[in-house]
Amino acid sequence: MSTNPYPLGLRLAGRRVVVVGGGAVATRRVPALLDAGADVFLVAPELTPALHGHVDAGRLHWERRRFLPDDLDGAWLVQVAVDDPVAAASVSAAAAERRIFCVRADDRAAATAWTPAVTRHGPVTVAVLGGGDPRRAMTVRDEVRALLATRGPGEGGTAPAGATRPAGAGRASDPAAGGGRVALVGAGPGDPELITVKGWRLLTEADVVVADRLVPGLLLDELRSDVELVDASKIPYGPARAQEEINRILVDRALAGRVVVRLKGGDPYVFGRGGEELLACAEAGVPVTVVPGVTSSIAAPAAAGIPVTHRAVAHEFTVVSGHVAPDSPASLVRWDALAGLRGTLVILMGLKNLAAIAAVLVAHGRPADTPVAVVQEATTGAQRQLRSTLGAVAADVLAAGLRPPAVVVVGDVVDALAAGFPG
Repeated sequence: MSTNPYPLGLRLAGRRVVVVGGGAVATRRVPALLDAGADVFLVAPELTPALHGHVDAGRLHWERRRFLPDDLDGAWLVQVAVDDPVAAASVSAAAAERRIFCVRADDRAAATAWTPAVTRHGPVTVAVLGGGDPRRAMTVRDEVRALLATRGPGEGGTAPAGATRPAGAGRASDPAAGGGRVALVGAGPGDPELITVKGWRLLTEADVVVADRLVPGLLLDELRSDVELVDASKIPYGPARAQEEINRILVDRALAGRVVVRLKGGDPYVFGRGGEELLACAEAGVPVTVVPGVTSSIAAPAAAGIPVTHRAVAHEFTVVSGHVAPDSPASLVRWDALAGLRGTLVILMGLKNLAAIAAVLVAHGRPADTPVAVVQEATTGAQRQLRSTLGAVAADVLAAGLRPPAVVVVGDVVDALAAGFPG
């Protein structure tokens, strides 16, 4: 009797999917379920910070406890993301009783459904099953992705002459080719397709991925099953100690001969502490590759239809961090000087201090009627935006319930295209 799986594309929009477990596996699998529009119910005693972010944003429902068989009532699919075989078997049994397909992260042979290796290219989704061998599936998936990258979605025919799969795609570290190393990779502002080709290629080569909370979740879903995923936002201690621990992980894994990707939202060097990580690796003799990323300081305004510069409107733009209050002795920003500039001001991580920032800019001469836009979760399906003025934006953001991550844009460019300025 044939044991080949039957390929099927599940349309999960609005349908209940249960995820059991709140660790690294769930962190990798949940974004794809949310992208499919599933009504995700997650049950686990604890969650990673990345999953907490989805809960806080209202994208899924979480019960902080262990699994109960009744959790599957009304479900169409269950994903078991725990490494306890006894607990996983109990979920499988409950799913079998209810005739619900069950994906098992701990035991593919015991599962009634497998998650394929997936790549997405515009409207095209390619899913590859490797007969139970995840590495084979990943290798074929990467070949297909490289092929799709040579043409637009939906184009037929053969690849152009010289088009090849990225070197090393889907392959773990090769000591003969240089051994352990670290890549600081900018993942872009949120849309997984905005990572660079080089950044994606290095992800396919990674043995270890150390990821920030804001990296696109669908990128994590495409990692090989044997990749060690370290959630950097889960590391304990205060900010300084946490950074020390991240540095230690990068160095230790690389010195052990592993290929490490430090995956960071936006660009590694735009308020990303990539410089500290590079110095730590350099001091330990670990080779480092830096891959720039699309920074949200430019991408978020663009996604909202706002050019940061525009002819006859703005010939400059300034990017600042707003995570420290203007009146704090720790602030390195000259807000009084910024108030006198005529160009565009882009503020990252400034939502908490927005009222104080707006007040100090107005106090030092920036007109209260200066146009302002706030763009939340830019380039993602959850993007929201608000347009206001410098004098009213703090109250408007509060009334609208906008939350981080968000980018604030101050200047006449906010209304440039809408007002019909010459381009």
